[in-house]
Amino acid sequence: MWEIKHSGQATVGSLLAQQARIRPEEIAVEFNDLCRSFAVLNERVNRLANALVECGVERGDRLAVLSENRLEYVEIYFAASKIGAIVCALNWRLRNIELGHCIKLTEPKIIFVSPKYEENANFPGAGSDLKIVLGETFERFVSQGLPKEPEVQVDPEDPLVILYTSGTTGLPKGAVISHRAFIARVNVFCVDYGMTRDDTFVAWAPMFHMASTDLSIGMPLIGGRVIIVDGFDTLRLGEVIATERLGWLVLMPGVVDRLITHIENESIIPRGILMIGAMADLLPPSQVQKISQLLSSPFLNSFGSTETGIPPCSGSMLKFDADSLSLSKTQNSLCVVKLVDENDEEAEVGIPGEMAVRGPTLFSGYWNAEETNLRDFRNGWFHMGDMFRRNENGTFDFVDRAKYLIKSGGENIYPAEIERVLLSDERIIEAVVVKRADPLWGEVPVAVIACAALPMTEEQVFKICRPNLAGFKQPKQVVFCSLGDFPRSTTGKILRHEIEELVEQKYSKS
Repeated sequence: MWEIKHSGQATVGSLLAQQARIRPEEIAVEFNDLCRSFAVLNERVNRLANALVECGVERGDRLAVLSENRLEYVEIYFAASKIGAIVCALNWRLRNIELGHCIKLTEPKIIFVSPKYEENANFPGAGSDLKIVLGETFERFVSQGLPKEPEVQVDPEDPLVILYTSGTTGLPKGAVISHRAFIARVNVFCVDYGMTRDDTFVAWAPMFHMASTDLSIGMPLIGGRVIIVDGFDTLRLGEVIATERLGWLVLMPGVVDRLITHIENESIIPRGILMIGAMADLLPPSQVQKISQLLSSPFLNSFGSTETGIPPCSGSMLKFDADSLSLSKTQNSLCVVKLVDENDEEAEVGIPGEMAVRGPTLFSGYWNAEETNLRDFRNGWFHMGDMFRRNENGTFDFVDRAKYLIKSGGENIYPAEIERVLLSDERIIEAVVVKRADPLWGEVPVAVIACAALPMTEEQVFKICRPNLAGFKQPKQVVFCSLGDFPRSTTGKILRHEIEELVEQKYSKS
């Protein structure tokens, strides 16, 4: 039986090796002026993997990477996949105390660091047996390894990458993603969106984030190409859009308006894009429509996470030529979904419940976090912490993150519901609703708003909300600020806890 089970397995490393045999001369990955064919990439990956083994790296050991987007990032991912090592993708935007926590949590045997962030890896407590600087030192290290396939037995359930996720409070958690999960994630792109090896993926989002990691690893497994771009470089992205057939062009809140301006100014005509965007709920509908029209591509109506990949509810597109946009979510293939109440009983249609998920794209838990894993994986399901309503037609409407819930006078208020009403007004280009303490109601909603051009008054904002929201859901105050004042994560998500702290400070002094 062991032989039968083993013959049904494949890993990220073994699939790359097969692509090197099938299409050795085709380009697998490129970055600036550097291109690697599948044969060259696989040989360099083998050399790096064997050099790591010679340094004492064993199956299950961790390798940290602290770097901007570079070609070496992909080579490290695949080298780890050949020997059962685990890549810890460090967020270079973190403060030293947070980086120290991430490194201490996973105890990497080796840290790969780019010259740009070398100083960040030298603070007390960063410790590791070895630091390898990307560039010349890295090249010398790679050259020491043999080009043969490493003789290490790797299992599909072995961890491959640890991506650090942060909540509204506390230090980052390490989400462990296996070979099985990465293989399943690229399968979803192929099954649900029709992505093929003829499509190119452009990895501009930080490679410590799933928006780049999933397909930087996944596309080479099916013979597709990856173009690496160091950050949201509008000039380079414009060139890629005009010359390449793209699969998924990732676009996050906070960058869409910049790309719209660049495309219009340069009169860019896309060669062809299968789909664009992510997290449409966090964008004004006018931006979604505009960028879709300019790129002649539908906008992905996504709901996924680091822990789940693009599933569970990213199965539909927003058509750029539609008169109106419905943000109801469609379930993806290769996953099982249910909504549960506070007692873990399945919620009825139309009643908000927390989304719970099963499926092969799912991560393997948080590193060294037994208590959190027991809570989030209770009863054999991963509980996402996101509230949805199931519609009669089987689609889902996002309500909000459970932890953003505002309890006001015994009523439940979900900020996302208020934000959608505010963003429907063309004068408002960003809106975030947070809670603040109130002696009468316990908590009340406060709207923080950025306007497009002409300034608005608080009364004008209230006028937008009155006909569309119940009285208890009305924002009690409005704070106006510029778009650049909104604190964001590396992928454009608003850092709500920072806004909430600022609102509390403002009203505690008034």
